Amino acid sequence: MELTSIQDLIEKRLQSSSKFMAEDEAKKIFKLFNIPVVEEKKAIDEKMVLEACRKTGFPVVLKGICKNILHKTESGLVRVGLSAEGPVKDAIKEMKQSVKKGIDSFLVQPVVSGKRQFLAGMFKDPQFGAVIVFGLGGILTEALNDVVFKIAPINDEDIKDMLEQLSSKQLLNDFRGEKAVNKEAIKMILKGLSDMALTYPNIKEIDINPLMIQPDGSPVAVDGLIVLEEIKKQDTKAYDIDLNILGSCYYPKSVAFIGASASPGKWGHMLLTNTLSRNYQGEVFLVNPKGTKITGRHVYKSVTEIEGDVELAVVTIPAKHVIDLIPDLKKKHVKGVLLITSGFREVGKAGAKLEEELVKKAYDAGILILGPNTMGVCNPHIDFYCCAAHAYPYPGSTALVCQSGNMGTQLLAFAEQQDIGIRAFSGSGNEAMVTIEDYMEAFEIDDLTRTVVLYLESVKDGARFFKSAARVSRQKPVVVLKGGRTQIGVKAASSHTGAMASDTKVFDAACRQSGIIQVDQPMELLDLSAVFSSLPLPKGNRVAIMTLGGGWGVITSDLCAENGLEVPLLSKDIIERLNKILPPFWSHGNPVDIVGEGDPNIPKTCMEELLKWEGCDAVIHLGIHGKRVLVNSMIESVVRTDPDVDMKSAQFFKDSILQFEEDYTKYVVKLTQKYEKPVLGVSLLTDEISRTLYRLDGYDYKSVFFPSPERAVKALWGMCQYNDWRKRHR
Repeated sequence: MELTSIQDLIEKRLQSSSKFMAEDEAKKIFKLFNIPVVEEKKAIDEKMVLEACRKTGFPVVLKGICKNILHKTESGLVRVGLSAEGPVKDAIKEMKQSVKKGIDSFLVQPVVSGKRQFLAGMFKDPQFGAVIVFGLGGILTEALNDVVFKIAPINDEDIKDMLEQLSSKQLLNDFRGEKAVNKEAIKMILKGLSDMALTYPNIKEIDINPLMIQPDGSPVAVDGLIVLEEIKKQDTKAYDIDLNILGSCYYPKSVAFIGASASPGKWGHMLLTNTLSRNYQGEVFLVNPKGTKITGRHVYKSVTEIEGDVELAVVTIPAKHVIDLIPDLKKKHVKGVLLITSGFREVGKAGAKLEEELVKKAYDAGILILGPNTMGVCNPHIDFYCCAAHAYPYPGSTALVCQSGNMGTQLLAFAEQQDIGIRAFSGSGNEAMVTIEDYMEAFEIDDLTRTVVLYLESVKDGARFFKSAARVSRQKPVVVLKGGRTQIGVKAASSHTGAMASDTKVFDAACRQSGIIQVDQPMELLDLSAVFSSLPLPKGNRVAIMTLGGGWGVITSDLCAENGLEVPLLSKDIIERLNKILPPFWSHGNPVDIVGEGDPNIPKTCMEELLKWEGCDAVIHLGIHGKRVLVNSMIESVVRTDPDVDMKSAQFFKDSILQFEEDYTKYVVKLTQKYEKPVLGVSLLTDEISRTLYRLDGYDYKSVFFPSPERAVKALWGMCQYNDWRKRHR
């Protein structure tokens, strides 16, 4: 069979009732893509089967091929280890009796020895396209579910990562007298599957199970299946978005609030007053058919009454009237519409149709639609807060996009509370025109953005999302929290390979492959944005731990091990240097317990010695910061109960502790800048003035403190994951 004839065969099978290729046909295609297959002979009757058995040599494997049966084993059409002609005849008779519609042909194969069985294959995901699969195979494939996914096309690094992710990866090494698996051959097989899927889009699933590993370590496909499908047309139309215009929507020189309201609590009042309450310097126009005044400002009855052009329109009028605005907005040269209004696709078919009509008309008029059903946008760099969240975070480098208004409100409020800087925020809403991929690509080319943070519940174009994320990740971290991660149901699939699929698994694989750092909790989004925007990337995953108390050090060591971070032994040299600083009874190991000594210089000098140490790539320090909370409570208890306490001395003591912590945070910034290693702190206790970030004028880096070891370790894990991905994808 030639490559040119494969498409003809595919077309022929697509026109038949059974849209799959039988094992012998599939294996012929496999061979053309450098996938090793077992030698076999095809026969159509008992005489030919017996002749094939004699040529092959006993024992043999006999398989019955029926055009309407995909899985032969489950249908009783496979016999392994037939050692003579008698058992072969009996097997033929039993197979014919078990299949009412008759058997089309038989395959005779030699028995392939080997103690290890794997699975290799491909399935088409509706969002991300061709997905390559490798994992533990055999009859327990679905039960053990030890499989790894990658989005096609795949490269050598992807394949290396696939093998490393397997829980059963020890089976790839020498095993019970059999040689290690030939990984180059596995690489050829997986690349062959990738090439096959991309060359022939009509292939829906490919299943090689089992992929036997022979005693010499060489893999061979002893069974195979190809399932076909008609190519489906795209249901949704993607719009080409001018990213520069999208970026300008965060820097509007003029804003018109269409649907401005005098009623507190309504969107037309809430967004207006939020915007006006800050120091936004652009022109603000109010539009409402009733005219009069709102917030003491003149109200235009129509946007066309406004003198001059308007760059951004914030629309809160009912959904059915929005489409009528487009001609007037075009006359005013409006670049973008922030469409707050709900009542579109989220309410059903009628709303979806209205949304589609609106977006097409706006696109034809050269107007971007952000939303609909969005909570708004903000850009702290120009004090522009046009959103439902009355939170005003510090101007920074983290771009935040959320597919949930409530999540956006929570994250912006937390960012403000913890002094985490925000580059810009957008609630993406229904993403009728501007999608999550557009936002990500806009922040990719934005010089002020250092980290892209996304809360997602779905993506409209998985393939584009994957490619965009991989490109953005080469320049700046992309951090994602995915909502709706629980598996609702397994996709309908014909093969073992396809049965392995789930939305969550495929999305996770796409994130890992494209360099996205996934998190499990909302606060982890901003924890990672804090470290990415405030600290240098670690050069490796070796962690030195400094603690004020042994327990926290043990817990942090465990957390590091559980997250793939190494806690190395201290070198003889670093121990000798710490011996000069610490009392004789210190731990003499990593974690370094500085044993609660009162000298305020000890934490500083120990920290610097650890950062000097070439054996670590990052430092986590616990319990030094936040002691003031404990001390303050203690002093208050003493003052309430002991009338002889000198109040001035008590206040001096409190001020001294506070001053130490301020000095300590500044010193950590200086050390971070000096040694170019990330330093992550965990506060002993926190109070209303505790923050995540502490700045020092004139320095690029910041002091970072978390309220628990878990959050510090998870943040460092994210940095190491990203750094490792970047090193592998230079």
